[in-house]
Amino acid sequence: MNQDFRPKKAQLIMTLRGMGILDSAALAALEQVPRELFVPQALRAHSYENASLPIACDQTISQPYIVARMTEALQLQGRELVLEIGCGSGYQAAVLAHLCRRVYSIERLKPLLVDAENRLRDLRISNISFRLGDGAKGWPEVAPFDRIILTCGCDKIPEILLQQLKIGGIMVAPEGNGKAQQLVVVTRHKSSVVRKALMPVTF
Repeated sequence: MNQDFRPKKAQLIMTLRGMGILDSAALAALEQVPRELFVPQALRAHSYENASLPIACDQTISQPYIVARMTEALQLQGRELVLEIGCGSGYQAAVLAHLCRRVYSIERLKPLLVDAENRLRDLRISNISFRLGDGAKGWPEVAPFDRIILTCGCDKIPEILLQQLKIGGIMVAPEGNGKAQQLVVVTRHKSSVVRKALMPVTF
């Protein structure tokens, strides 16, 4: 018999609201995506805890609060093209797919990419394109993007990704190394790039 995750999911959404996530569209997207399908079978009971969980290839699925915070920071209106660096389980891509026109997701580990593609196909989420490769190079054929999100840590945001961001576009990324990592929001203007640190993170 399938476990009913609805009470735990409702509790998680209330927790995220209490932690300051106020974007109702982002919360609705998290509510629509079944996180239990993105974690290993043995950990499904923990799907709606506000915690990161291990997935294949020694990677993790991010804590729901971080997913919500990064999603909220992108300020999606529904028509954007979004580049995601680091597909992982596909969970963040699935959330974004409910909020934008199309997600372009790059993953360097083939087993993760194949699993994510199959999972999202089963969920009938069809506005995501996938690529196996080095996310630091971006996706030049489709650029420029309205939004870019990095779900993996980087010492410094690659310049090539900034160049693939539209004027007026927003990028959200964990930048820095070790304990000095910060979640930053970068807005590209015609003659400058404005960075704003949101919070310390560990990716």
